[in-house]
Amino acid sequence: MSLLTKPLFGIVLNGFVLYLLTMLVESIEYTGGFKFFLIGGIVLGLVNFVIRTMVKLLSLPLIMITGGIVLVIWNVAILWFLSYFLSVVEFRDVTLAFPDAQTYVIAAIVFGVI
Repeated sequence: MSLLTKPLFGIVLNGFVLYLLTMLVESIEYTGGFKFFLIGGIVLGLVNFVIRTMVKLLSLPLIMITGGIVLVIWNVAILWFLSYFLSVVEFRDVTLAFPDAQTYVIAAIVFGVI
């Protein structure tokens, strides 16, 4: 893939993963419809494209020792960042809310599996 199509593919894929995540984990609350999935896909795509590879490489020993539980923690951090980013930037009618920490963990596991 070229340098331009890989991030665009990541944005579309992450938007679709967000859609599946909101359908599978019913306690996640979001507003904004298509705009939410587009903005969320852009944010997740950029985070995954820029940071995820470095973090996975640096935490490789921890991933091997814990059997991948570090990846769940990383996914919780990504979902928390997305929720925080949407609340700070305040896009019109675009929100993401997780009722408790347990929902973050369940969503992170589903996010990782998808």
